[in-house]
Amino acid sequence: MSAMNGDVNQNKSMKTEDTLCPLAEDGECDLSKLLEKPRLLNIDRQSSLDERSLSELSIGISPHLSITMSSSRIFEPLDYIPSPVGRRSGFNTPRSQNGFEPHPMVAEAWEALRRSLVFFRGQPVGTIAALDNTEENLNYDQVFVRDFVPSGLAFLMNGEPEIVKNFILKTLRLQSWEKKIDRFQLGEGVMPASFKVLHDPVRNNETLIADFGESAIGRVAPVDSGFWWIILLRAYTKSTGDTSLAELPECQKGMRLILSLCLSEGFDTFPTLLCADGCCMIDRRMGVYGYPIEIQALFFMALRCALLLLKQDAEGKEFIERIVKRLHALSYHMRSYFWLDLKQLNDIYRYKTEEYSHTALNKFNVMPDSLPEWIFDFMPVRGGYFIGNVSPARMDFRWFCLGNCIAILSSLATPEQSTAIMDLIESRWEELVGEMPLKVCYPAIENHEWRIVTGCDPKNTRWSYHNGGSWPVLLWLLTAACVKTGRPQIARRAIEIAETRLLKDHWPEYYDGKLGRYIGKQSRKAQTWSIAGYLVAKMMLEDPSHLGMVAIEEDKQMKPLLRRSNSWTL
Repeated sequence: MSAMNGDVNQNKSMKTEDTLCPLAEDGECDLSKLLEKPRLLNIDRQSSLDERSLSELSIGISPHLSITMSSSRIFEPLDYIPSPVGRRSGFNTPRSQNGFEPHPMVAEAWEALRRSLVFFRGQPVGTIAALDNTEENLNYDQVFVRDFVPSGLAFLMNGEPEIVKNFILKTLRLQSWEKKIDRFQLGEGVMPASFKVLHDPVRNNETLIADFGESAIGRVAPVDSGFWWIILLRAYTKSTGDTSLAELPECQKGMRLILSLCLSEGFDTFPTLLCADGCCMIDRRMGVYGYPIEIQALFFMALRCALLLLKQDAEGKEFIERIVKRLHALSYHMRSYFWLDLKQLNDIYRYKTEEYSHTALNKFNVMPDSLPEWIFDFMPVRGGYFIGNVSPARMDFRWFCLGNCIAILSSLATPEQSTAIMDLIESRWEELVGEMPLKVCYPAIENHEWRIVTGCDPKNTRWSYHNGGSWPVLLWLLTAACVKTGRPQIARRAIEIAETRLLKDHWPEYYDGKLGRYIGKQSRKAQTWSIAGYLVAKMMLEDPSHLGMVAIEEDKQMKPLLRRSNSWTL
C-alpha cells in the first residue's frame, strides 16, 4: 500500500470526531399539500425538495414554485415525485407492496451488500470495493466515492439513510485535508477517490486514510468524485425530505469548493471541462483525455443538483448566478456539438475543412477522413447518442454508457435525444448488451490503435475491462434512464439477462468478450457495486418513484434552437 495521508485520532478524542453539527430531526417539508396533485402511484410517500427552474433562480427574480405539469408523460414529473421513505425492499420484505415477487437473487444480494459495510468507530461509513479474498487487495479494500453511490442509493431506497449521511460527512471532512502530490498542492475542493479505515488494536484507535490521486495509477486526481458527492447529497435530501444535512455550513462550503474548481475562469473557449486521461470510472489510459462525455454529463448533473441545494445567502447567490450561466452554455454546447445521429453523421461526412469564419459549419476543423469505418454500420436510421469527446480537430465517436445515461437523467439530453438514445440501445442490443449488460464503451480499440492509445496496457486489451468490457454496475443507470423515458421493458430485459449469471458467477466486477460472455481476466469477485447496481435496478423497476432521487426534469429555459433530424421523431 502506498503511503497516504493519515488522520490518527486517539480514543480520548473520539467523542468529538463526529460533531460537525447536529442534524435537526424536523427538517422535512411537505409540498404535496401545496401542489394538491393526484398521485398516480398508490404508495405512501414523503415529500422533499421542489426542483426549481433555472429562470426562477436567475438573479433579481424571486424563486417560486412552478407547478406546470406535462400530460404526455407516463409518470408524474420527477420534480413532484418524492421518493418513499421508510419502505424496505429485499429480504426484509417477503413480498413487495406493489405485488412483485422478489427474485431469489435479491436476498443474496442484500446479504452480500451488508457484508461489505465498513465501520468507523462503530458507525457504518461506506462499503468496501470488493470482498474477493482470492486476489491481492491492491486498493479494492477501500471505500471509493464513485463505487459507493449505487450502495448509497440502495440503502436510501430501503429506508436506511443513516449510512449515506455518515458517508457524506466523513468524505466532507476528508476534503478539508491538505492534498499534495510530490511538491504540488491540489485544489482545496478536490474530493478523495477513496478512503480506508485502519484499525490499531495495540493503541486502540482507528485511522482514516484517503487517496486524492497520489496513490492512483498515473497519479490522476478524481474529477468525478466531487460530482458524485453532490449528486448523492441531493439523492439523500430528495429521499428523506431532510434538508438540514445539505444546509449545514460545512456541506454548503464543500459544495462551493467543488464548484470553485469547475467554474474558475481560464483560457477555455468551451464551457466543457478539460480533463486528463483516467480521471473518472475509466481510470486508466484509454484516450478519454480532453472533454470526455462522462465528466461533462456528471458536471451538468452536479450543477443542477447544486442549484437545488445551495442556500440563497450572499455566497450562495453568487454561485447560483454562475451556475445558471454555465448550464445554459454547457447544454447548448453539448446538444449541438456532441450529439450524433444519422443526419449529423452525414453532415460530418460532407464537411469542408480549413474554414476561417464565425459562420463556419465545421467549427472544430474535423477531418471527414478521420471518421472510423465502424460508425457507418453502427449508426441506425432511428437513434443517436452523445459521442465520447469533442475537441479541436478531434471527435471520439465511441459510445460511452455512463455519460449517455447521466445525460438522460440530468436532462442534458432533450426528450427527443433521450428517446433516440433508447432507440439506439434497442437497435444495437447485441453490441451494447449482448450476453451480459452493459458495455462501458463501444467499440473496443485494438491492434496498432490499442498500442498507441493505451500504451500497450495489458489490462485494457480488446473487449476487456474499460476497453469494451461489460460492467453489471451500469444496470442501475440503464434502468433509471429507461424508467425516465418510459421504456422499462428495455431494463427488464437487461436485468433478466444479468440474473442468469451474476449470482452464479459470484458478482464479478466486469465481463470480457465481444458479447460479455467471459468473466473478466482480472475481474474481482464479490464486487460491491455490481451487487448494489443490481439491487437499485430491481427496486427502481419495482417502484418507479425512486427515480426522483437520481433524475431531474428538463428545464424548458435551456432548450436551444437545434435542427431536428429524422431520428428525433417520436
